[in-house]
Amino acid sequence: MEVVNTIAALRSLLGPIKLVKQKIALVPTMGALHKGHLSLIDLAKQQADFVVCSIFVNPTQFTDPKDLEKYPRPLEHDLDMLRVSGCDLVFMPSVKEMYPEPENWHIDLGPAEFLLEGEFRKGHYQGVTQIVKKLFDAVTPDLAFFGQKDFQQVLMIQKMVSYFSMPVRIITCPIIREGDGLAMSSRNIHLSAEDRQNALVLSKALCYVRDNFARLSIPELLQGARAMIQSTPGVELDYFTIADGATLIPAPDKGQSNIVALAAAKVGQTRLIDNMILS
Repeated sequence: MEVVNTIAALRSLLGPIKLVKQKIALVPTMGALHKGHLSLIDLAKQQADFVVCSIFVNPTQFTDPKDLEKYPRPLEHDLDMLRVSGCDLVFMPSVKEMYPEPENWHIDLGPAEFLLEGEFRKGHYQGVTQIVKKLFDAVTPDLAFFGQKDFQQVLMIQKMVSYFSMPVRIITCPIIREGDGLAMSSRNIHLSAEDRQNALVLSKALCYVRDNFARLSIPELLQGARAMIQSTPGVELDYFTIADGATLIPAPDKGQSNIVALAAAKVGQTRLIDNMILS
């Protein structure tokens, strides 16, 4: 497995791969890898000839400087995991490499940018699309793999790809959960034992909605799920919605073909998100 830190070195290694028309996959990450990330690598290996994983904690997508500062960076552990996973190339640039000079970045991501996460983390998706565009320009992958846990992020990246007419196919990969249902996340390491137990209410509320989707109305499902979360100690609900999976606008009824339940809450001092596709 090769590890490179500059765009020039990255392109030098990818040049021969492109010459022989091999399919290149990119798995963008911010490190602190877990089995969810490795599932993306596995899927990428199935669909491409050569897999690149990037590790870069992107400063422009953090709305809280303290959040950026405490973001975990276990690089040696990450590299060991990637070696075992069969990743071909790791791109680990510095901030200076990706942002050699100050930039003004703003693109139209549509109304969904300002809903849900966009309401709580203003400007977050501008920062996400800014760095993903840079990574796509550096790697020029045929395929890029993202986790469904960041459902809204995938929508925003698809908008960005469409905006620039980029020739890359975005693949959304299923959420990987712990045995008790908690969605795997790099932030889970910040949960105390008590918080960890309380955090399970997010997946339980989503399962309640999924299991009762055919039987109850959307208002009834929302009322039940929100009550579960709000009655759990140490959990502060930001939102729980049942929405159109393409626009994130609340679904008025169950007559649509693309409906998803999305939740976010602060558990102790850690903010977690989760979702479940309903139809």
